[in-house]
Amino acid sequence: MTKAELRKKYKALRAELSPQQRDDLSLNIANQLLKLPIWNFEYYHVFLTIETLNEVNTIYILNILAGKDKHIIVSKSNFESGAMTHYLLTDNTVLKNSAFNIPEPLDGIQIPVSSIQVVFVPLLAFDTSGNRIGYGKGFYDKFLANCSSETIKIGLSFFEPEAEDIPVFDSDIKLDYGVTPQSNYSF
Repeated sequence: MTKAELRKKYKALRAELSPQQRDDLSLNIANQLLKLPIWNFEYYHVFLTIETLNEVNTIYILNILAGKDKHIIVSKSNFESGAMTHYLLTDNTVLKNSAFNIPEPLDGIQIPVSSIQVVFVPLLAFDTSGNRIGYGKGFYDKFLANCSSETIKIGLSFFEPEAEDIPVFDSDIKLDYGVTPQSNYSF
């Protein structure tokens, strides 16, 4: 399948999930994450759920991180440059939905990419080799390309990986882990 066909397939599969199913599956993903050897770090980047796209609900991951007293980083996207600016999520952080319905911090304490040690990556699909498909804008590929080679990249998906390799470009960044409600995959 082409990337466009895979995007269409997984957007349709996600659209079929009820809010209760989405939340149940998201909780299962958070529980699967607890099994990974990733909890000795300090700086964790988490995407904030875009409700209209029926994304993985990251509130459960945010609660785990807060309970473990970790530094939580969230981003603001610049659609003109394709860049993301990263901010520390605190009790005082004001979030507002962007024009694209992405919950983003209005401002706050900026965190350099070099500080980020673990990234939870939104995606539509991934394969058994760690390749992934996002929405096609390249935000996360640009962001992950600027991260340290030691940064752990974890894709979160409601669905098991594609058996066939996903087509990739040279600029595509592979995952270190893929996490579904049923399993963890290491690449």
